[in-house]
Amino acid sequence: MIKRLMVVMIFCLSLVFVQSGQVLAQGVETNVLQNYDLSITSTNVSLSGRIASKDFFFQVPDYWKVDHLKFNLDYKVSPLILNNQSSVTLTMNGTHFYSFRPSGNEAKEQQLSITIPNDLIIAGTNTLSIEGHIQTSDKELDVCTNEDDRDSWLQIYNTSSISLQHTNIALDGSISGFNKYFTGMDVMKSGQSAIVVPEQSESTELEAAVYALTGFTKANSLEDKMIPILSYNSKAIPSKKAVVVVSLYDHLSDQLKNLLTDQDFKQTALIQLVNKDKQPTLVITSQNSELLVKAGRFVANTSLMEQIDSHMKVITQDTVVATPVTTIDRNVTLTENGDTLKGWGHQEISYFVSLPSNRTISDASKISIDLRYAQNLDFNRSMVTVLLNDIPIGSKKLTTELAEGDTITLPIPKNLNISGNFNITVALDLELLNEKCFRNQDQMPWAFITRDSLLKLNTTEQTELLFNNYPYPFIRDGSYNRVAVVMPSDRDDFTYLAVSNIFNLLGRSIEGNMGEVQFFENTAEASDLSDRNIITIGTYQNNKVIADHNQSLYFKYGSDGSGFLSNEKVSIDVDYGKRIGTLQLIQSPYEAGHGFMAVTGPSSDVYYLASKLIATDEEIWKIYGDAVLTDKDGNIDAYRFKTETAPVQTSLLDQVTQRADIVGFMVSMILVLVLVLVSLILIIRKHRKKGSRRS
Repeated sequence: MIKRLMVVMIFCLSLVFVQSGQVLAQGVETNVLQNYDLSITSTNVSLSGRIASKDFFFQVPDYWKVDHLKFNLDYKVSPLILNNQSSVTLTMNGTHFYSFRPSGNEAKEQQLSITIPNDLIIAGTNTLSIEGHIQTSDKELDVCTNEDDRDSWLQIYNTSSISLQHTNIALDGSISGFNKYFTGMDVMKSGQSAIVVPEQSESTELEAAVYALTGFTKANSLEDKMIPILSYNSKAIPSKKAVVVVSLYDHLSDQLKNLLTDQDFKQTALIQLVNKDKQPTLVITSQNSELLVKAGRFVANTSLMEQIDSHMKVITQDTVVATPVTTIDRNVTLTENGDTLKGWGHQEISYFVSLPSNRTISDASKISIDLRYAQNLDFNRSMVTVLLNDIPIGSKKLTTELAEGDTITLPIPKNLNISGNFNITVALDLELLNEKCFRNQDQMPWAFITRDSLLKLNTTEQTELLFNNYPYPFIRDGSYNRVAVVMPSDRDDFTYLAVSNIFNLLGRSIEGNMGEVQFFENTAEASDLSDRNIITIGTYQNNKVIADHNQSLYFKYGSDGSGFLSNEKVSIDVDYGKRIGTLQLIQSPYEAGHGFMAVTGPSSDVYYLASKLIATDEEIWKIYGDAVLTDKDGNIDAYRFKTETAPVQTSLLDQVTQRADIVGFMVSMILVLVLVLVSLILIIRKHRKKGSRRS
């Protein structure tokens, strides 16, 4: 019995637990070998043609020390393949490291595991290339054949993966090092990072926490993994490997206060890393509410965070934290250093362009691809094609005269109706003379896409209050659009997780850190909310704003507020109405022209379920319209209550004013006409004076 008591006492003394904001100390695994599996593609990839290749990309954090790397390839190949004349070659960051002859004797999927040499791996972005030489003709390679490329194919399945064994390099104690570790792939995948705020947090603490969250979500490469906001008393904190504490100084625990460097917290804010070797904790604090918010904006500036190589940063009134102003309509550089494509036949490369989901590509947008290519092509059949979201928008033949410098410029067709993120694909058909002859040649055809390739992007904004256009109206032109978040009077873990869900997705759409988010209690006055876009979270009982505007909601609560009522769209059973959560997007009852989103349900666990629908891009695509119901069984029902309005007909004047080139031309013409008119008036006056003197 005594031995058991001693064991329990030793175990308890070895823990540092969370109590009134005290953070549990948990060792950072620095010498422990860890496994990490990552997928190289989310969809199956088909390579067709006798020679075809595909590049796949994956990240290796710079605090990882890679011990062993294995590529697990799941594939299927054409059953017509000639085993002794076909091969697949693997390349890592431009260096060949493995080749094999695939077998087409079996119709089923095949697996292959290959070890990748450690010295080929770099910190940051790595490129794994798969090149297939798939032959289905038994003719000699130097003899002309009439082989059909459709018979030559290699299918790569989305179950293909890379298995990494690594150890973590010890944190150096710098804020920049913590910044990378906090959103590292291994930490995010296991859900071991969190932002912590006081249990009954003040509005400025939540505002600063949301700004900090915005910066971290931009750095998070795993879009399906959330960074939670937790309160001090959350039981989940002890399991976290990295924590950010955002709090006014007076709300910090004595334990954390004793770890901080002495400051005049009324005149400064402090960002300091503590518990580096136990549970790395970045503390953001001040006694000055404005400076605390400013410190939150500093953390949201990823460039600044990457530059801090010490364990602390003091924020004053003079500290510059703003990110550069970004514009949605702009010239987008497709490639920073240029891209090379090699090989006979069809080659292509894609570029991802980020665009808010409520913005649509408008008139005068165009793509200009600047390229060079080999001179040993068959120029009667070689060409370049540009595609948007796999839809071709134009092609051009390659010519020997322009091989040293060619350009293809194409307007983006308006009827494509592209909104949100999209891909630009440049496809090149690099054909050689005597296409039916396959020969291994030293001078294989190539093309180079230069850094002068540009997308001139003009967009129009979709402003109808629908989840189709979300995150509008809460984000506009890449910034928070005067957002007011109304919190319930009773808050638990589900409440803070709902806030986390909402701002994890909103944060991904933010381009800078200068938008405005403010938190309010549910007793906020109408004057505080009148000129803002409102997100209100809670139940009928604990959020007065929801109760006051219940009649404006599409799904209304009953008189006792215990559940939702049926309406013209759907019948709701009394009991079922007590266990569903809703998202409802209506016009603000405080002021026209602003949005009002209610994330609500009869209990916190169901409105948390509703918030998950607007937490990731994958989930947001499941909903539409202006009202959504969800329950614990995973049922999601979306409805549209607003009547559809006819598209606004843009006047000729509006179309002209949107075209900067036409406006400039018209201004020039008007100036010329004015100059000609003035000249004519002066000439007429001159001749009149001469005539009067003769008289």
